[in-house]
Amino acid sequence: MPNQLLATKDIPTIIHEAEKGEGDAHVTLKRSLGALNLATLGIGAIIGAGIFSLTGQAAGEFAGPGVTISFIIAGIGCALAGLCYAEFASMIPVAGSAYTYSYATMGELMAWIIGWDLVLEYAVAAATVAISWSGYLNKLIGIMAGQDVANRWLPWMLSPFSEAKLADGTVIHGIMNLPAVFIIVLMSALLIKGTKESATVNNIIVALKISVVLCFIALGWGYMNPANHVPYIPENVSGHFGEFGWSGILRAAGVIFFAYIGFDAVSTAAQDAKNPKRDLPLGILGSLAICTVLYILFAHVLTGVANYQEFRGHDGIAPVAIAIGKTPYHFMKTAIICAILAGYGSVILVLLMGQSRVFFSMAKDGLVPQVFAKVNPKTHTLVSSNILFMVFTGLFAALVPGSVVGHMTSIGTLLAFVLVCVGVVILRHTKPGLERGFRCPLVPVVPILGALVCLGMMAALDRETWERLVIWLAIGLVIYFGYGKKHSKLRAANAKIP
Repeated sequence: MPNQLLATKDIPTIIHEAEKGEGDAHVTLKRSLGALNLATLGIGAIIGAGIFSLTGQAAGEFAGPGVTISFIIAGIGCALAGLCYAEFASMIPVAGSAYTYSYATMGELMAWIIGWDLVLEYAVAAATVAISWSGYLNKLIGIMAGQDVANRWLPWMLSPFSEAKLADGTVIHGIMNLPAVFIIVLMSALLIKGTKESATVNNIIVALKISVVLCFIALGWGYMNPANHVPYIPENVSGHFGEFGWSGILRAAGVIFFAYIGFDAVSTAAQDAKNPKRDLPLGILGSLAICTVLYILFAHVLTGVANYQEFRGHDGIAPVAIAIGKTPYHFMKTAIICAILAGYGSVILVLLMGQSRVFFSMAKDGLVPQVFAKVNPKTHTLVSSNILFMVFTGLFAALVPGSVVGHMTSIGTLLAFVLVCVGVVILRHTKPGLERGFRCPLVPVVPILGALVCLGMMAALDRETWERLVIWLAIGLVIYFGYGKKHSKLRAANAKIP
């Protein structure tokens, strides 16, 4: 039994199965994405509302102006992990991302754990993002049509288990979150239409998002008050870990890490890439580099225009609205809400795309039902998988409050990064002669540092988040031993070997 749980898939076999396609028709995913499309996919997933909301929260509650250092720490962790992802992606250019990499290095059980972990990152996160998209749409309706109109629509923008308290004390109870369902259906329809069409729409949205972020940085730079950056790292006077000081910097890094989630989704599009060995490393590292620079500049301007203490107790668009209020450019509030709506749309698009690719690989291995591996012969897209996840995430977004699992996404992604870093070290030792289109530098130093930085950010997160991760993984193990282990194609093949 232990040997079966640790059995790995041979890399040439993984690549052969990916290129072989489905049945005699050789139906597989169409290679239609270049390096630029892959980079914008990464940017599309990374830049969402996280930059606008989490920056203020992390500054006000944990790090002060030193939140820029938190972004650097998180960026370093992502860069180290990104170098490891780039090596794997150039060596195993197939769908599945960290799941496929783990199967090739650490065995079936660990591959299942990381695959289940990616469900947390992609499918559940997509539903959570859709719920937040609905909330920002309500804010925009309030600005454009008046708060009374926004309040009348509020019951249809909340789950039946959610409620909202209006300024006059009235409590609004939710019925169903229809806008969240709408954005999921719209993004799923794009994915069903075709990967190239989805990438084109994402490119347009990315251009819009970057333009708004650059405008905020450029317009706010002249209104920064140097006094707001003093002290740059506020003293930890309470003595509690994570409440300012250097421990606050680290806690903030773990919190704002959510804003980086997405660059790894580029690796899930390996079978959609025209030249994966060259373009995947460029897409992964390029998107990460661009977003890290934008994040640091954005945080520096935000905490320079307004004092970090003004951000305490505010979430959503509030921190940015406070900063904009210090400048003459009040119109930027509406522009940023529009950018958030567009940004969330592209985040949902890339997350749903990544999820379908992960399940595509898991289904081909027999660990989840075969329906997830079906490729439409006309569009070369995962129609059945996209429809199923549209229904699942749509129902989740319509009926479940967004706070239930949204905060679990960061720790799940950090765990995936740790395992990918470890996997590079293992594969360099076990398969040193394999062709690598991109080689992570300074192995094992870079992978070990990447794993340690990510583990450090995980350790800085609160106990409740760890408990929820353990519960989520326990549910996944029940499903694996109840279904995946029994239907594993690798197990079946090994059983035939005398």
